[in-house]
Amino acid sequence: MSKRPTGISAFVLVAVGQMISLLGSGMTQFAVSIWIFQETGQATSFSLLAVTGFAPIVLFSPIAGALVDRWNRKFVMMISDLAAGLTTIAIFILLSTGELQVWHLYVTNFLSGAFQAFQFPAYSAAITMMVPKEQYGRANGLVAMAGPASNIFSPILAAALLAPIGIKGIMLIDIITFTAAIGALMLVFIPQPKQTEEGRAAQTGLWNESMFGFKYIFSRPSLLGLQLVFFYMNLVSSLGFTLMVPMILTLTNNNESVLATVMSFGSIGGLIGGILLSAWGGPKRRIHGVLGGMVISSLFGQFLISFGAVIGEKIDFALLGVTGAGLVWAFSNLVAPIPLNILNGSNQAIWQAKVPPELQGKVFSARRWIAQISVPIGMLAAGPLADKVFEPAMTSENWFSNLFSPLVGFGPGHGMAAIFLIAGALAILGGLAGYLSPAVRNIEDIMPDHDVDLGSLQAEV
Repeated sequence: MSKRPTGISAFVLVAVGQMISLLGSGMTQFAVSIWIFQETGQATSFSLLAVTGFAPIVLFSPIAGALVDRWNRKFVMMISDLAAGLTTIAIFILLSTGELQVWHLYVTNFLSGAFQAFQFPAYSAAITMMVPKEQYGRANGLVAMAGPASNIFSPILAAALLAPIGIKGIMLIDIITFTAAIGALMLVFIPQPKQTEEGRAAQTGLWNESMFGFKYIFSRPSLLGLQLVFFYMNLVSSLGFTLMVPMILTLTNNNESVLATVMSFGSIGGLIGGILLSAWGGPKRRIHGVLGGMVISSLFGQFLISFGAVIGEKIDFALLGVTGAGLVWAFSNLVAPIPLNILNGSNQAIWQAKVPPELQGKVFSARRWIAQISVPIGMLAAGPLADKVFEPAMTSENWFSNLFSPLVGFGPGHGMAAIFLIAGALAILGGLAGYLSPAVRNIEDIMPDHDVDLGSLQAEV
């Protein structure tokens, strides 16, 4: 009997399985997004869909991290993938029986998100055990490639298949593809970390273990400062990106092809960023990849997207059937994910190098909670801000519309563009502000790597 794949070959196999599974998930997500916006016609309904999927990931992360460090990480990843598939099956059954309602999507999104809370710490900690430290940047680049590589085709395929096979047919494809992720995990060997004295000392009961990651981060100002920067950036960024789909659909009269093209270009940019990070490994000074990536991604992402409608009026040629504003959105979505992937990969490499592997489940979950608890807040605020404040303001003559209409245009959909503009400006300022904190700027000097002999370091000093 042949040995199971290990090391980098096992990691690549798992990444490919995830990529195939994400192709089906992306198709379902695109189709459901179109369905819910056409059913309700409100940005608030769309933002609630995003919140119900994302909030449980953040809320359950602390206890998920504690359990990941207790359990077999490969098993946790398999269960998470299985749960995601089962929620799709539930939606498929409801749709087939004519019983599907908007609130059903909120419930299934919440359940799927709860299981995904286990996926991130398990996957991140597994990478640490499967590849050597000097390959963390490249491995994280491969992870960053999985989603974009699948999502390049998922919006286009979903848009093309909606008419002939409908949402039910797209969900059947999703159900088939999720088995690829589980199958890949079944084939490989993922080692568990060895227990150290620090790891054993952290085993003090589930509640204390759930809180351990927070205590670990709060006792290290550099790690805490870095996460507070992410807290702020995620807050302002979620205000804009939650509204991308309703904004584009409103400004294009529900043109699914334009939306699919724009989203696919974003995935192409994400793939380019992942390939670049895999080949390059990121900047030697990883904090520059993090903070610099925040500034550049915000500049080409939200800031440029907000100008799309106005700039698009001056563009008189077409690409792939997309004209005007769609070309600007597609270009913005192409460029912004490149520095974003370098940002996330560099940040992940910092944490993987600084935190001992046997503690990474707990610490990474707490890290995610601190950085991303602001995302549901931004998502919840985005819909009402668009529907109740910015959209009405940009469809009538007033000081606000007079101020912003030269930049983002006037009329339905342009209030959401104004939100993008403001959020983008705030995000750029946040990335620049990170450099003002010595604890964040010098994190790689202040904190030793987890495999460094502190005793020898002190002796040298």
